[in-house]
Amino acid sequence: MTAQERKPPAEVRLDKWLWATRFFKTRSLATAAVSGGKVHVNGARVKPAHEVRVGDRLTITRGTDHYEVSVLGVSDRRGPASEAQRLYEETQASRARREHEAAMRKAAALATPTTRGRPDKRTRRLIHRFKEAGDS
Repeated sequence: MTAQERKPPAEVRLDKWLWATRFFKTRSLATAAVSGGKVHVNGARVKPAHEVRVGDRLTITRGTDHYEVSVLGVSDRRGPASEAQRLYEETQASRARREHEAAMRKAAALATPTTRGRPDKRTRRLIHRFKEAGDS
């Protein structure tokens, strides 16, 4: 049977689907995320072996990003990114929230002063004097 004749399954394990859609780099990372409660299917916490079907709604937390996606297709094979993106659709609210949070993180990073490493002895003494003057 060739790859073109291969029929996609009607349902597939959640950890395998997360890996195939490139939300996680490895299946073991996907399994750990599902076991750790970072992935919910239709609002419920599930196990990594839970079967995902077309029409399911997933909430995925990956680092600081939160995704809300609808399953449009299932695949147990990890293919190109363009093929993986056709298997789900992210909600507009989720996309807007992620972009807003990314902009807030970027603004916070710009507000944080950058340093060139540890202060030298003279600078450290000046910092201590400044802090001690503020305590009085």
